Amino acid sequence: MKHTYNFQTIWVRAALILVLFVSNLTVQAGGPPTSAQVTASTTAFLKRFVNKEGEVNYKAIQKDPKQLDALLDDIASFSMKGASQAELYAFYLNAYNILVIGEIVSNYPVTSVQDMPGFFDKTQMLIGGEKMTLDELEHNKLRKLYDDPRLHFALVCGTTSCPRLSREAYMGKELFVQLNAQTKRVLTDPAFVKVDAEGKTVKLPEIFKWYESDFGMSGKTGVAYVNQFRDDKRVPTWFAMDYYTYDWRLNDQKDDSKK
Repeated sequence: MKHTYNFQTIWVRAALILVLFVSNLTVQAGGPPTSAQVTASTTAFLKRFVNKEGEVNYKAIQKDPKQLDALLDDIASFSMKGASQAELYAFYLNAYNILVIGEIVSNYPVTSVQDMPGFFDKTQMLIGGEKMTLDELEHNKLRKLYDDPRLHFALVCGTTSCPRLSREAYMGKELFVQLNAQTKRVLTDPAFVKVDAEGKTVKLPEIFKWYESDFGMSGKTGVAYVNQFRDDKRVPTWFAMDYYTYDWRLNDQKDDSKK
């Protein structure tokens, strides 16, 4: 009787191992994630860990990294085959923002991305089966391919002076509308475009200086570019313009309960 019990136990364990093995093959056979799957997972993640001010709850992500890890896996294994240009554009925007969060979480607690040497130009990340840095992603996969200054308001590098991070992933079929909405939201934010009506001055973030050539390709730079998205809150063109110093502090949530 004892021998029969051992045989049955071994058989059951072997059967379970076989089931797990077959299940794993089935998952792998499903292939890389689709654009729709990555978009849905990204939105779910952002809505959970990013508040309405665009601040990220890095501490909470570090405590429960399952969603982040799954997203990083999806970004690494994403296949460009069959994706439209709009879907690729959206994928790279989302990938940049998630990879920034992932790298910060892996080094958290930190107070600034500047506390992580090589954050932008040295650390290699896997994106669609290709290794590259954040700088290479921004310059080679986005700026060189898409003549669109609005991307500078969609990319969020984890700092206080960055645009507010959207709680919704970018998606190919809605991308033009989303980018317009995000750009308008950023350029009407008084913390981003600082207008002093009494002093007749306006201060813009330094990205307008760093990427002046990008904005110039659109035909408008500085205040002229900003006013395209401000409707009735346009900045008078005769106001003195300057750039405020970039704030590299982390865009970390100050209150875990604030959503």
